[in-house]
Amino acid sequence: MKAFVVDKYQKKGALRLAEMPEPELRDNDVLVEIHAAGVNLLDSKLRDGEFKLILPYRPPFILGHDVAGIVVRAGSKVRKFKPGDEVYARSRDGRIGTFAEFIAIDEADVALKPKNLSMEEAASIPLVGLTVWQVLVEAAGLKKGQKVFIQAGSGGVGTFAIQLAKHLGATVATTASAANADLVKGLGADIVIDYKKDDFEKILQGYDVVLNSQDAKTLEKSLHMLKPGGKLISISGPPDPAFASKQGLNIVLKLILRLLSRSIRSKARRAGVGYQFLFMSAQGEQLGEITSLIESGIIRPVIDRTFPFEKTNEALAYVEAGRAKGKVVIKVR
Repeated sequence: MKAFVVDKYQKKGALRLAEMPEPELRDNDVLVEIHAAGVNLLDSKLRDGEFKLILPYRPPFILGHDVAGIVVRAGSKVRKFKPGDEVYARSRDGRIGTFAEFIAIDEADVALKPKNLSMEEAASIPLVGLTVWQVLVEAAGLKKGQKVFIQAGSGGVGTFAIQLAKHLGATVATTASAANADLVKGLGADIVIDYKKDDFEKILQGYDVVLNSQDAKTLEKSLHMLKPGGKLISISGPPDPAFASKQGLNIVLKLILRLLSRSIRSKARRAGVGYQFLFMSAQGEQLGEITSLIESGIIRPVIDRTFPFEKTNEALAYVEAGRAKGKVVIKVR
């Protein structure tokens, strides 16, 4: 099968289009014929080697986390899916590889594709959808009447997070450029701050939850707008000791992550708020919950551009530029 491969860790290095063996099917796996693959900043960070200490892939490996396609074969122990089913998923860590024609995925990570979405639309959902669900529903326990600040509202995570937060009954503030203000308001944002002109920490106060997806400076500023007992949840780091334990990392890596996050954890304690790093995990059951929200019209995908399979490198470069409104998708078939 054709696939885009990382030959070596290299910043902004080009992926190689290669002929690779079809993936091996385990007893609990479904073999999915890939029709579309979502592109995420995580893909470029992995290629650059930013996660090689905690996600040690050995080159050459196939890149890509998000997939929508059709089940063509099912392992002997698979009970939920059958050949012909249209599905979508975020392939689990250690078994990624959606920039390809086929992928084998554990059935626990898979959900039926929303009936009202195309393959391209469905492929845009899993990673950002699960990230936002795990932040707002699981980690934050966001409730009706609470206030949440979602950074970078017009991005892939932001466009999904605004919609889910509004569904949960929260007041939503976000940052966006003036050009994207109407987009995020249309998704449900109550307060839109033009990050080019205004400083959000001087405008927003007494918030219950912050979803941080930006740099260390923005992370620290977010502490000052939370009320006592509020929750600062970051998907962009730094990783904390709880994450290290969950990943089962060795004692040296645990110590490194403890040191990396010590400053922000100390500042959060002094401010009387909680800090948590969240690295999403593949969850087919949660994706099924998201499917229900999509099919009922509560959440809709926001796609900036779709690239043909042969232009996967260009799609990755476009995501890295940081100007996409919503998601970027590769059409494989």
